[in-house]
Amino acid sequence: MGGCFSKPKPVELKIEVVLPEKERGKEELSASGKGSPRAYQGNGTARHFHTEERLPAPHPYPGAQDCVEAAICHVKDLENGQMREVELGWGKVLLVKDNGEFHALGHKCPHYGAPLVKGVLSRGRVRCPWHGACFNIGTGDLEDFPGLDSLHKFQALQLQRRTKVMAKCISPSAGHSSSTNVLIVGAGAAGLVCAETLRQEGFSDRIVLCTLDRHLPYDRPKLSKSLDAQPEQLALRPKEFFRAYGIEVLTEAQVVTVDVRNKKVVFKDGFKLEYSKLLLAPGSSPKMLSCKGKEVENVFTIRTPEDANRVVRLARGRNAVVVGAGFLGMEVAAYLTEKAHSVSVVELEETPFRRFLGERVGRALMKMFENNRVKFYMQTEVSELRAQEGKLKEVVLKSSKVVRADVCVVGIGAVPATGFLRQSSINLDSRGFIPVNKMMQTNVPGVFAAGDAVTFPLAWRNNRKVNIPHWQMAHAQGRVAAQNMLAQEAEISTVPYLWTAMFGKSLRYAGYGEGFDDVIIQGDLEELKFVAFYTKGDEVIAVASMNYDPIVSKVAEVLASGRAIRKREVELFVLHSKTGDMSWLTGKGS
Repeated sequence: MGGCFSKPKPVELKIEVVLPEKERGKEELSASGKGSPRAYQGNGTARHFHTEERLPAPHPYPGAQDCVEAAICHVKDLENGQMREVELGWGKVLLVKDNGEFHALGHKCPHYGAPLVKGVLSRGRVRCPWHGACFNIGTGDLEDFPGLDSLHKFQALQLQRRTKVMAKCISPSAGHSSSTNVLIVGAGAAGLVCAETLRQEGFSDRIVLCTLDRHLPYDRPKLSKSLDAQPEQLALRPKEFFRAYGIEVLTEAQVVTVDVRNKKVVFKDGFKLEYSKLLLAPGSSPKMLSCKGKEVENVFTIRTPEDANRVVRLARGRNAVVVGAGFLGMEVAAYLTEKAHSVSVVELEETPFRRFLGERVGRALMKMFENNRVKFYMQTEVSELRAQEGKLKEVVLKSSKVVRADVCVVGIGAVPATGFLRQSSINLDSRGFIPVNKMMQTNVPGVFAAGDAVTFPLAWRNNRKVNIPHWQMAHAQGRVAAQNMLAQEAEISTVPYLWTAMFGKSLRYAGYGEGFDDVIIQGDLEELKFVAFYTKGDEVIAVASMNYDPIVSKVAEVLASGRAIRKREVELFVLHSKTGDMSWLTGKGS
């Protein structure tokens, strides 16, 4: 501690919170429906908390001009590498000791309110136990995704202000001219993070974000988990945010051609826009059924809040059929069990999630669904949708079984939404994906791509070209694209991290498991308290868990550090797991 204190003296935690003038007094809780997080406005950014939390009003941190000093523990109470949640009267902070230094940060992950004290501390950052976001303990900055916001940083033993500042647009022609410095096609996580990163890095020229949607950027993965959610509850940023930072959003705007020679795009309504730098983040389009009767009413793919809301309305007290037992299909089925009279799932494979999670984990999850009254029709597909007065009445399967249905949700995969690029000279692969390098650059200088529609080299799997259509990955790619638009020479290096929630239980997953040849399971599949290690040869390539935090975040952190996890290490862990010893994962040893 640099000789500041004699031994018995406690650490002084001095806290200063800076709130922009216009934000003061505006902090209000907005409940966003049962079971979904609450958002509160603080420091100009949206933070999410679970509804069961009771946040002190009007906001959990002391007033903007206050400096609070609190003695919270003795210097020797915390070992290096330890974290502790400490109570400060007005709320809690996370106290971290690393290399002899103390750091004090916000104690909840801003993404969904996970307690960070249960996360993983490694290499100067803390990784969230739920969804894998990483925060720098020295600055509070968000270093890996998901989420958009950084942590509040309090000063232990020193006083200085630090707020992550974003530039504003100073381009005089903004809003009027037919040219923009940066054009972003697609307003999902990749597009939004790209725009925000540019502003955070001091870029003050014009940014135009265009989307097919009628809404500002929102949390699309949440649609299938919470079909009742309203657009304003799903919004990633409020309207004022886009105004304040000069990020122009064109909604219901479809790009039909990209002319890379003249650096110009043409929209469906004929509007032409020139650009200097272009990010393509168009996402994907859901695959449709091609069977007889595919045009009948009340058959949906879930792309928008309107789709999701209509499905719930039609399913209430009626019969729902879900085609496809992947993430989207299973999340929808789980959500509808409390609303619908019956829920049936139709799937080509013999177990749900089989290719992704393997036979045994898939079967355990299937049992959880069956215990919640979901009926499965496996190893078959839809041959016909039958209507009565134009509206869906029955789903006929190839096995000749007929299932009653008033509403049907189709979740059989997606294809990259890149048709508008076919006439351009931007490379697409045989499946329609946009190949990029580690800097998210396409084959055309000044044109970048990110999100669900790209294939990119995955650093820790020998730069294998992969497509990973997940929320966290889209965030990370959006940031790398922005950094390279500003010539910062950043490379994509994040470890994929994803999750799903069904019946109040969360499944977490990190890595890239395609091509696994063995699964080592520790714990109890029947109790749904387990961790599954996916191996290829003698190496762990992915991990999944339920009720086993923070092991998935630990594995993600090890993989991110560049250390391989060997199959024999896992087998030893399973052998000696009664001790719960995880030191083998923290880098001590091989």
